[in-house]
Amino acid sequence: MTKCILISSFILLCTSVIESSILSNIIFLPAIPDLSLICVVYFSVHNGKIIGESTGFISGLFLDFLSACPFGFNTLFRTVIGYAGGNFNKTLNTSGFIVPLILGIIATVVKIFIVNLVTLLFPFANLIPYKLISTDCLFQIVFNAVLTPLMFKLLRHFDKSILLKPEEIY
Repeated sequence: MTKCILISSFILLCTSVIESSILSNIIFLPAIPDLSLICVVYFSVHNGKIIGESTGFISGLFLDFLSACPFGFNTLFRTVIGYAGGNFNKTLNTSGFIVPLILGIIATVVKIFIVNLVTLLFPFANLIPYKLISTDCLFQIVFNAVLTPLMFKLLRHFDKSILLKPEEIY
């Protein structure tokens, strides 16, 4: 289990750095694809709730350190999404295209909902909520939906080192 979390953490660190330093500086992108969220969904769906919430927490910490948002903001919704994805452990066939696409859409919509809820509950935290009917919101959903099957296919190459054995899943 420790090996799984360490390798998953390294993958999440790489995606967080790519997301915050490379993708955020591409001017013509209307929204930044959330690669680390897609990885958290993959880890949680394949390894269960404990790994899902752990990798969600770790990816949130990485992004909190790399971005200018308040500390704990990314950690909150990524932990929730990781735990929720862990509820579908070993029940979804993610080898195709449609199921990962739907998982990417659902994870992004849940992220948008939680971000808007937190900004509503903490109005003085200088957080910018998503405008639900906007091109930024739509593009983020589309980017994540399209990239989720591709990321799942890429992460499948590391299955021997990032997936737990069935007797280790909680």
